[in-house]
Amino acid sequence: MDRAALDEAQQLIEDEVRARFPGSPIQRVVLLQYGDDPVVEPGEIAVRVILAAGGDRAERERIMEDFNRAFSRELEKLRDDLTDRLPEARRLEVRAGEDKGGPAFILRAIPRSLETRALSGGDLTPVMARLGPTDLETLDTLITAGIASNRADAVRWTLARIRERPAYEQLRTKAREIEELKTQF
Repeated sequence: MDRAALDEAQQLIEDEVRARFPGSPIQRVVLLQYGDDPVVEPGEIAVRVILAAGGDRAERERIMEDFNRAFSRELEKLRDDLTDRLPEARRLEVRAGEDKGGPAFILRAIPRSLETRALSGGDLTPVMARLGPTDLETLDTLITAGIASNRADAVRWTLARIRERPAYEQLRTKAREIEELKTQF
């Protein structure tokens, strides 16, 4: 999305967010695209709602809890509406204050294909990994090249390539032998 379209979308979404959460301490709403924050994947947009909050961590946590208690249903509805209207919006994030290390909660849009697989009894297991800049760049290159649609798909694609290597089967065999030896102790 080019900068002009992003700025226009940001203003529309900020107006909508302020209208949906009257009387809340919303300081500002920011749309982030790939390159603005490491959590945003290529082709995706994140909506970050920043609540006015100063003071210590306990005060910011209280502000977050109050906001979540008052607006949790409306937040989920906003997430769903954003996904329908702006398919690139994959993440809705609410933060108390500008501090990245401060309290936050995140509502992620579930890709329709994963939702369909989960409902049909697919056997995907969520895995969380912390990656450094080089690893993120590798995954994002796979997305940009069209090999994967998102970072999770890029990880699955990479693991599938590892399983294709002959050394992997040898490694699996050795790992089973080691497990068998462990049971003998």
